[in-house]
Amino acid sequence: MRRFFTFMMTLSLITAVSMPVSTVSSFAETATQTSVSEATETSEAAESETGEASSEDTASSEDTSDEDDTSKPSVISSENDSSPDNPIGDNSSYYKVGKFEGAPTVSAESALLMDANTGAILYGLEPDTRRYPASITKVMTALLVVENCKMDDIVTFSNEAVNGIEPGSSSAGINVGAELTVEDTLYAMMLVSANEAAAALAEHVAGSIDDFAKMMTERAKELGCTDTNFTNPHGLPDEKHYTTAHDMALILRQAMKYEDFRKVAETISYTLEKSDTLTNTLELWNHSKIIRKNSEYYYEYAEGSKPGFTQAALNTLVTYAKKDDTELLCVILKDYGAESSYHDTTALFEWGFDKVQGITPLSDVSFDSLLTASKDLDDSKKSSIRSLKTSFNKDYYILVPKDFDTSTLATAFESDEKSEDKRLGYITISSGDTVIGKTPVFYEGTTGSKDATKPVAGDEDGLETAPNSDTSLKPHKLLEYALRVIIALVLIVVIMGFIRKRVSKKEASKDFGRRNKGRRR
Repeated sequence: MRRFFTFMMTLSLITAVSMPVSTVSSFAETATQTSVSEATETSEAAESETGEASSEDTASSEDTSDEDDTSKPSVISSENDSSPDNPIGDNSSYYKVGKFEGAPTVSAESALLMDANTGAILYGLEPDTRRYPASITKVMTALLVVENCKMDDIVTFSNEAVNGIEPGSSSAGINVGAELTVEDTLYAMMLVSANEAAAALAEHVAGSIDDFAKMMTERAKELGCTDTNFTNPHGLPDEKHYTTAHDMALILRQAMKYEDFRKVAETISYTLEKSDTLTNTLELWNHSKIIRKNSEYYYEYAEGSKPGFTQAALNTLVTYAKKDDTELLCVILKDYGAESSYHDTTALFEWGFDKVQGITPLSDVSFDSLLTASKDLDDSKKSSIRSLKTSFNKDYYILVPKDFDTSTLATAFESDEKSEDKRLGYITISSGDTVIGKTPVFYEGTTGSKDATKPVAGDEDGLETAPNSDTSLKPHKLLEYALRVIIALVLIVVIMGFIRKRVSKKEASKDFGRRNKGRRR
């Protein structure tokens, strides 16, 4: 039995030590990919939030004698890290935009026009001057809600939420104790600018108005806002509640990335049905005149907007619009009448759409064709790449001038592997000698086709992530195998010697015992 055990142990040792390392790599089932989600926005219009006169005529009659009429608009470029002439990013880029002439004159004190996809700024009038936002504050409230809640969560309207807002300010008429879904509450806040809905959502998310306001300010900083501070979720007057046109553009752009936000913001009307907790059926109609077809201020390309008004802020308005493949967003702060804010917004949109266009040059591109055309890869490496399931962003977006010649565009595959991200390289988009866009190519695993079983490139040619089915014993592998066998044999000799010594010792001990036993007899 002892010898059988020794034999089995020795055999196991030989097998474990001398077996060559497998040369076949495995792949994770899911590729790491960049999500490409761009979006659209919110809707609403002029309202009184202070209980004082809020009509467009009243707002436009505000005294302007103390205002600086000498400020001039500036056409400025994007805040992206890269140069506007050569930006590189995963989802979008822009090329030769932000230096246009002929921008319209607006009556607002601050205004900004931005491309929603790339963040390129086409126009700025005092974009970094501190202003009161009024009810466009609710865009940030909605952003935090969609980022932190489920649409079917239940919001309970407390006495503080309903009666803690300024008397006479904008309201949907929701009663204390009402229990509405987050989605219903968002409709009330965004369509009719219900301040009690904003307060109830703030309590639902953070537990209190103060804690929610801190969340708002912190989130603004995370988005790159440099001069924004929120003290409430609705925008009622407070000297410490302020933002800038540029900061509001960043907030709006982020909110536009969420489908739930866009769905609510683009709705014209919505009904809150009477229930056990809601005492009346409430019809909600979107206040935003720029998105309502029966309004004289309707703009056909506008998709959503959120207006605001207080005596301190005057008229404010954030809007986004889409024409063809180009989506722009506009921020208006401290304008003189709701009608002026609509006119200013429409004028900036028309000017912007006349100056730029969005293109998606990869929509019809075949990666296999790019791989075939690559001069930097040999046939072996191309074969190994073809054995993988690859993907890239076919909706990659580039903002270019309206007169840009798309026939100058060329695409190519650039190998630049990063195994931890399951990235094979990049597809570059060029105009002449200038790279104007770049998006990664990812892999998931093998295609399952016959090509996947063929020998493919190994580590020595730089394709670290490619599977290698070549199991032939090459010279360096034979040497490694021989060394392992020698080590195994040495270990076996040592172990067998140890076992023999132990057995001899035991036999000698037994003989000694037998001799002593014979003497005693």
